[in-house]
Amino acid sequence: QEGKHGVEGSATLFYMVHCGKALYNNLLWRNWSAGALAKMVIIGNSFKGIEERLLSRILERDYSYIAKVLKGTEEVALPAHPRYLDTFNDTSVHWFPLQRLKELSPEVWNFVEEPTYQDCDDLEIIRKEDGADRRSPAATES
Repeated sequence: QEGKHGVEGSATLFYMVHCGKALYNNLLWRNWSAGALAKMVIIGNSFKGIEERLLSRILERDYSYIAKVLKGTEEVALPAHPRYLDTFNDTSVHWFPLQRLKELSPEVWNFVEEPTYQDCDDLEIIRKEDGADRRSPAATES
């Protein structure tokens, strides 16, 4: 599903530690309404960290739903464990308070085009169409 899971009207916790930015972006796109986002909690890579590490033009071009929802997001970093500093150092809990989402400009909600990632240089997911025609080495040898 490439992260395109809907909350379907229920409060939903998404545990997405170490997932690529495109998966978060796809999840946000699939639930792109104040009502749906307000029912979500995401445990995963820090959105603030993504914003800090990417040029704003790249964030807005390739991961526009993350960029648009930043001002409507509450985020709290999980405490780092000394044994796993290099592994889980960027994990946060994210939620989307309805009142904050309603304060976003109406234009934010108008654009709901499905992300394609055609110009994305560092795509961190394998899209369905990328692997659809590939065969495993074992299948080719048979």
